[in-house]
Amino acid sequence: MGMRGELLIAGGIVLILIGFMMIFLGTIMSASGQGEVEGGGVIMIGPVPIVFGTQRGATLAMILALLLMILWIAGALLWRRG
Repeated sequence: MGMRGELLIAGGIVLILIGFMMIFLGTIMSASGQGEVEGGGVIMIGPVPIVFGTQRGATLAMILALLLMILWIAGALLWRRG
């Protein structure tokens, strides 16, 4: 796989651990009354984005998902021509 693949795997593991730590800290903060928990996300099924969330940033996520969808379709059409 080489050094580059090992770095990608290590980076992925680090990002997963950071995500778990953020969820853990958010749970502790909301239980102690120090913070408010909000969430949201985008699921891409092929070129179709599904946006969900409880925060105001869901609109931004929807716009970014639509841009990704347009880029995906354009890339697929250009790749098919070549």
